This record gives sequence, structure tokens and C-alpha cells, in this order.
Amino acid sequence: MRLCTVSVDLDEIPNYFAIHGLSAPTGLERSLVYDVAIDRLSALARDLGVPLTLFVIGSDLDRPEAAEKIRLASRSGFEIANHTLDHRYDLVRLGRAEIRRQIEEGARAIERTTGAMPVGFRAPGYTITDEVFEVLHELGVSYDSSVFPCPSYWAAKAAAISLIALRGRTSRSIVDTPAVLAAPTRPYVVGRPYWRRGSGIVVELPVQVTPGLRLPFIGTYVTLWGPAVGRRLARACIGEPVVTLELHGIDVLDASDGLEALRPHQPDVRVPRERKLEALRGAIDELRGGGYRFVTSSEAAARAFAPG
Repeated sequence: MRLCTVSVDLDEIPNYFAIHGLSAPTGLERSLVYDVAIDRLSALARDLGVPLTLFVIGSDLDRPEAAEKIRLASRSGFEIANHTLDHRYDLVRLGRAEIRRQIEEGARAIERTTGAMPVGFRAPGYTITDEVFEVLHELGVSYDSSVFPCPSYWAAKAAAISLIALRGRTSRSIVDTPAVLAAPTRPYVVGRPYWRRGSGIVVELPVQVTPGLRLPFIGTYVTLWGPAVGRRLARACIGEPVVTLELHGIDVLDASDGLEALRPHQPDVRVPRERKLEALRGAIDELRGGGYRFVTSSEAAARAFAPG
């Protein structure tokens, strides 16, 4: 059976200012992902019959309104997974004790909110290391979905960080080792180094790339490049046993929602949200037409290695 999981990183708007080396916003735009985007994503998921997996930053749940949105999402059947406590882009450089604290406290914040400990993890900025996987193993995490073996994304990210530096600002984002580009593109049990298959217990659901060219099939590019390209990327992935389409909350927001300050720095916020939604619908429709069953990330991870 072909499976597809649609996951959403709920990175709040200050994280995007941090990527571009900008001062954090202080107005209502700080919480647009929880105040606006979650409702749009939930409506999209209901319309398409897709159970979302939401990767949540634990500290965001200190805000009662955000915690209530996650409780409602959990009750509606969405999976709630761990995106660390504070979304430190430099998580892998913090030392083992702080890495563990960021992962463990992020999970506990989710447990306090939903009543259930998350079983899945995604690292900020997709950047992960063997040390992080060791911590995930120690904490009993079932699956990770951080590995992004995409050459064009890796190169674009490195170039963007360099360009920001040339403009006199410092991006909080960091670049993963290029060795990640050799990682499997299909689900695998993580070995050591983590970009190789092994006999561990943590299952990796790589962030989706197309077979062959390894083009990025994630919400950022689907919404930026538009419905026609989004459908073509989806069609290119048909035949993969598991497709892991990863989105961000900002994928259903645009400049008119209060993101004018990001417009000069982030091209995807210049795309009208209705066009973004059309592109996401088209990509998901293509996958459904290709015979995919939509499941949560935890179910995809479990079924990918189920006997038979």
C-alpha cells in the first residue's frame, strides 16, 4: 500500500525573522501561525480528508491560545510531534546536556497540553547529528523526520546565509553537513553515521525529494512555484512507497496577513494565500490519484517496517 504523510512545522513568525537576521516582531504578527494558519490548515485537511502531523515547538504552548489550538488539533485526530522546546537552529552545537533538555522539555510541554507524550521528532532547520539521534534513542523516540537529502535545498540555504552575511546581518540558521545529501530518500532505520541505514531503533522518514534529481517536494517550493509545478513534483514522487510531504504554517499565510516586513526577504510570502492553497490542494490531489492513503507520520513509520 502506498502511504503519504502530510506534516506541518508550526514555526512561529519570529523564527523567520531570525533566519534573515532581523529583529523579532513585536506586534500581532508574532503569533500568526497559531492565530490564523492552524485554522486554515485544519480546514484544508478536513476538505481533503488528510490527517495532519503537527510538529510543535514546546515553548509556544506557554501561550494559552496556542495550547488550546493544539489540544483541539489532537482531539480531532491530528498527531502532535516534537519540534524541540525553543527551536534553536543551532541545536546540534549546544552540547549534549542542552540537546537533551531541548528535546525532552519540548516533549513534556506537549504531554502537558495533550496528555500524551509525542513519539516523533523533527530538528529545527532539518539539521541533525549522530549525537541528536543518540538522545532520541535514549528518550524512546520512535521516529525522526529531519533528514533532507536535497542538493538544491542545501545549496540554496548555504547561499542565502552567505548573502545575509554580506548584507551585514547574521542568520540564526546553520548549514548541515553535505554528507546528508547521500542519505536514503526512502524510510530507513538509522545507522551510524545517521545518513546510512543501520540496525538501530529510530526510524527515519526523510523529508521528501523526487527520485533521481532529488528536487525538493515540500510546501515552501510547492507554494512558491505554483499549482502546475506542484502537481509535477507530486507526479514525480508517485511510485515511492511512502511520500512525506512537509509543510510550514507560513505556507498558508501571505503578506496581507501582516507579513509586509518579510516581503523583501522571503519570496513565498509575496504569493497570495489562495494560490498557495490551490497549489497544496493540487499536489495532494495528484498523490490521491496515484493511489496513496494518507496517514499520520507515526503510522507511516510503523507501517514502513511492518512484517509483510
